Amino acid sequence: MSRHPVSAVPIRAARWSATHPWWAICGWLVLVAVSVALAATVSTRDTQEADHRVGESGRADAMVEQAGLASPPSENVLVTAPEGDVGTAAAPAVRVLAERLRSVEGVVAVGDPLPAADGRSLLVPVELVSRDVEPGPLLAATAAVQAGHPDLTIRQAGDITIGAAIDERVAADLRSAELRSLPVTLLLMVLTFGALVAAGLPVLLAATSVAATIGIMAPISHVVPAEPTVYSMIVLIGMAVGVDYSLFYLTRERQERAAGRTRLDAVTIAAETSGHAVLVSGGAVVSALAGLFVLTDATFDSLATGAIIVVAVAVLGSVTVLPALLSALGRWVDRPRVPLLWRLARRVPTGSVGRTVLGPVVRHPVAALVVSMAAVAALAVPAVTMRTQQPSLETLPPDLAPVRTAHDIARAFPSEGSTTRVVLAGARPDEASAALRGLAADAAPVLGVPGGNGTVRTSEDGSAAVVELPIAWDGGDDRAQDAVRELRTELVPAALAGLEGEDVTWAVGGDAAEDLDYSDRQGGRMPLLLGIVLALTMLMMMAAFRSAVLGVVSTVLNLASVGVAFGVLSLVFQHGLGQDLLGVRSPGFVVVWIPVLVLVVLVGLSMDYHVFVLSRVRELVEAGQPVRAAVHRGIADTAGVITSAAAVMVSVFALFATLSMTEMQMLGVGLAVGVLVDATVIRLVMLPALLVLLGERAWPTRRRRRPVAVEAPTQWRSDAGTLVPVAAGATDGPLPDRADPAYPGTTRRRPRGAERT
Repeated sequence: MSRHPVSAVPIRAARWSATHPWWAICGWLVLVAVSVALAATVSTRDTQEADHRVGESGRADAMVEQAGLASPPSENVLVTAPEGDVGTAAAPAVRVLAERLRSVEGVVAVGDPLPAADGRSLLVPVELVSRDVEPGPLLAATAAVQAGHPDLTIRQAGDITIGAAIDERVAADLRSAELRSLPVTLLLMVLTFGALVAAGLPVLLAATSVAATIGIMAPISHVVPAEPTVYSMIVLIGMAVGVDYSLFYLTRERQERAAGRTRLDAVTIAAETSGHAVLVSGGAVVSALAGLFVLTDATFDSLATGAIIVVAVAVLGSVTVLPALLSALGRWVDRPRVPLLWRLARRVPTGSVGRTVLGPVVRHPVAALVVSMAAVAALAVPAVTMRTQQPSLETLPPDLAPVRTAHDIARAFPSEGSTTRVVLAGARPDEASAALRGLAADAAPVLGVPGGNGTVRTSEDGSAAVVELPIAWDGGDDRAQDAVRELRTELVPAALAGLEGEDVTWAVGGDAAEDLDYSDRQGGRMPLLLGIVLALTMLMMMAAFRSAVLGVVSTVLNLASVGVAFGVLSLVFQHGLGQDLLGVRSPGFVVVWIPVLVLVVLVGLSMDYHVFVLSRVRELVEAGQPVRAAVHRGIADTAGVITSAAAVMVSVFALFATLSMTEMQMLGVGLAVGVLVDATVIRLVMLPALLVLLGERAWPTRRRRRPVAVEAPTQWRSDAGTLVPVAAGATDGPLPDRADPAYPGTTRRRPRGAERT
């Protein structure tokens, strides 16, 4: 078959690895070992709070930090009485509570109890020295007071305790998902291959790629600080592409060996076909992930870096150590066999299931395309109404005690919820304090807290002052964001208009302002991200297949799968449709970063499948088959592999949907639905219908080979113990195991003894 310049890279790498298998295997093991050693010897630099500052709220935080006015971290203890007024009954308990908490290391002060409006609750504020205070002693002190006063309910919540509970729950969730995903992946691979060694190779390559990447991230983090969630992203993407690439390569190599190829020739053909597809799809995945850098966000920079590295490592392993393992193992790849599954896999003709589905599509492409487009559009339309918002208490697991307490505090003490902050620098201290106090009074009705006033604090040198203003709504609420906009455009400029000085500067920050700034920036850059990701992947497809038409088709189909994922996310998590059936919670919005990750991961994974399918179709087109027949056979032959790969991905993503964090549920549902639709409706219906309708226009003609007679029976001869085809009508592609019903007159069969060879 014709060799393309890009194909030469995997061919040379595969042939060298196949002829020097132990060098390649040992080299891979050394790479993994050195990478793991890096993680143990090089410290990891994590992202800091300053790395996440955005817009005017970020500028306000920087001004507050520079002036030494940063609010100390705090915890809150909620004391409630089952019935009646809590004030008198709780006084002794509050005194004991204050004494115990003051003795805890890291506690700076315990404030006076604040009564709730209904008189049934008291809130005891606890000021801490830093965010590094351990939550255990604080919770132990509160629990001891609770034990001594069973007539009251005494609970604690705050950034420290909620953060510790969430970290513990996330770690437990991820461990559970990882432990369940490995057996599920292995089981699906055994069902696919019917042999344990063949089933274990994809999982082994994916796992070692993930391990190597985690080690490499340690030194890389000193250039791009690591977000704690990056390791989950590495596992997610690494397992996905590692299994996909191994499946593509291993399936083709086994087909070639079954067709009578020698071990080296089978590896070479797999490298030229599937290896080329791996390189192209790897480049497309990297291009999609690189789009995250457009957001200029510390979290997405870290996630993109980790994901790109794990894809590159997986591609390297697929074109080096995998051919070496296949060469070293030879026929032992198909050992030990699982008897029933092995016989079932051998008896089912290659592509039989795919041909059953594809027959009506190829015969009636217009009808198939119209029906599939209508179904995809119906699922994608709700994406137009998608509402995104920052994570809030509503997205946290409600079964965590600190989260339940925080909900109760927010209901009993609205002023302790979301806040906004106005910081002023460069004005005279007395004028600054007076102006900010006036602003607090004027802003109270706008912020939904009538009669509320903020406390003004001035820096030691008098150069800056800040006022904290409570907001009655959650930071992601539209009313809170409208209030912040009114503060910035009207109230603050009016309140500070009379201040003298050339260097007077101000900024509005706080929780609500941070939510607004982040949403505005991401909303403004999301179209740019989408455009860059689709443009880069389209260019990759055009370069790989030398066809502008295929590049456009790929882009349209990527948009279709992403649109379906967004539509289902909106239906389930915004409108609550099917949440009970799926066992998830609907907060009434989609967390703002979920669509970004779903977009890039789906585009990357769908490009894997797309490249693999089109590469097989191109082989047949270049061999001289009519486009309709090439589309039918090419997609049918690859349907089994793609179905197996998609089944692994859907299973893993579905496990994420069972976790307790709503954000993980959103990510799991969006990716599982997107991959499922992409591997079925789009790959088995929309793609073949479009290719049949486009016909010759989708394929370049300058590299088309002279047609060969694919119908002629193949004759075989023995060459140094290897059976090789010698008939004039023989092709250098893989031979079907049985007569192909898609091609009338095809009578080729595998010769007796070819499998043993």
